[in-house]
Amino acid sequence: MKWNIPNILTVLRLLAAPAVAVMFLYFTRPYADWFALLLFVSAAVTDWFDGYLARAWKQETKIGTMLDPIADKAMVVIALMVIIGFSSWSPWLVLPATVILFREVFVSGLREYLGDTAGTLKVTKLAKWKTTFQMTAIAVLFAQGVFEHYLGMSVFGMDNAMVQAILNGEEEDVLGLGWKLFGMEWTGRAGLWLLWIAAALTAITGWDYFRKSVPYLKETS
Repeated sequence: MKWNIPNILTVLRLLAAPAVAVMFLYFTRPYADWFALLLFVSAAVTDWFDGYLARAWKQETKIGTMLDPIADKAMVVIALMVIIGFSSWSPWLVLPATVILFREVFVSGLREYLGDTAGTLKVTKLAKWKTTFQMTAIAVLFAQGVFEHYLGMSVFGMDNAMVQAILNGEEEDVLGLGWKLFGMEWTGRAGLWLLWIAAALTAITGWDYFRKSVPYLKETS
């Protein structure tokens, strides 16, 4: 393997994928959410840099071309697994996540089956937008976890009447319950909208890859 900077960034992104899940094993929340969010955003940024640098410095390699989509898929799949595992299993979250996970597995299997002819399934601009929406949605959903747990820490020991009084403006909001609730609600909504858009783009690109592969799947007589 050629250890140039683009390839190193790709490998670091690949290693960051399981590290996102490990954060929740060794850190309590919301610190785990913070670490996972920062790690995921940093890895997502390198996704743009490694490709840009490889093209700009003419350092594109076969191993980098192979590892780059694997790192992207690993980041998305593991992050979604973590988010769903720590969520309330809302169908509004589970359904788009299922579409994304199914497509990634399906296309990976399709590429493996096609072997040398998999080069016909080139990454399209729409597929790149799909990845951008996926990573943005996941980052926003991790941010929701941060707001949610800071809010939970702030209301710990309060009864519902006190919480409602503070949120209604009847009591002074010393702990900032209002902005924490606002942040939690809006990152949750934005994250779901972005995830549904990502799921729609994921389904469209998955169908496009399948359509292009059909001629290579026909039985020979």
